[in-house]
Amino acid sequence: MEFQKDNTFVKGRLKSVNYAFKGALKLITTEHSVMVQFSLGILMTIAGFYFNISHEEWLFQIFAIGLVLSVEGLNTAVEKVADFIHPNYHEKIGFIKDIAAGAVFFAAMTAIAIGLIIYIPKFI
Repeated sequence: MEFQKDNTFVKGRLKSVNYAFKGALKLITTEHSVMVQFSLGILMTIAGFYFNISHEEWLFQIFAIGLVLSVEGLNTAVEKVADFIHPNYHEKIGFIKDIAAGAVFFAAMTAIAIGLIIYIPKFI
């Protein structure tokens, strides 16, 4: 069976959105690290409403949540591809996976800094 590409603009975009939505659901429902990050994003959204944060603070908070979830998703993809290519431990694969995890670390530290800047003044 040969794959037929849909060349119509609207139908093709709708299929792309459908695949992206399915991928997001797979991340949220199967990957524990994404479940944790998604849950933290929900808690921070609730905190934003509770503390009535400003428009600008919402922009930074939404950006931070999206950044962490996006990088976490890319990290998961890198790990899955690496495990598929080389299921057993390999030093070079481990190095690649560590770098991807490091990217998540940078995104998470950025999100924590943004959260602290927004919420510490609310408690002082």
